[in-house]
Amino acid sequence: MLHVVLFQPEIAPNTGNIGRLCALTRSRLHLIHPLGYVINDRNLRRAGMDYWKQLDVHEHADWAAFRASPHGPQRLWLFTTKTETSFWDVRFAAGDGLVFGNESSGAPAWLHDEIGAAHRVTIPHANPSLRSLNLSTAAGVATYEALRQIGLPPA
Repeated sequence: MLHVVLFQPEIAPNTGNIGRLCALTRSRLHLIHPLGYVINDRNLRRAGMDYWKQLDVHEHADWAAFRASPHGPQRLWLFTTKTETSFWDVRFAAGDGLVFGNESSGAPAWLHDEIGAAHRVTIPHANPSLRSLNLSTAAGVATYEALRQIGLPPA
């Protein structure tokens, strides 16, 4: 199983899209509070609410609660613009967690430190004047690369 970890996400449609991605790939979604929205039909309907009931989603009060959870990943990879290591240059494994910071400020410095430089990766892009992909796009690209390496769970 693959784990997709959203650290304090702020935009409900991004989370809805990522929830749909996780339901379709049988990946576990972890939401680290506080969230920038309330999880309800109105906020998530357009982006994937109909998939929400089939989603393996775990909400955590904060990062410490996530780390203490018995349902968490075995190893973490932080997707960030603050590294030169491409996600194409690492080997993902079943049980890994793909961690994404929030839409406005990414992951805080302490989270970069906790995960460590060896487990920080970036999605390369050709236009250096632009900062990064949208959160749900980045999660989709990262999830499918990890699943390409480890294999999609059986239907």
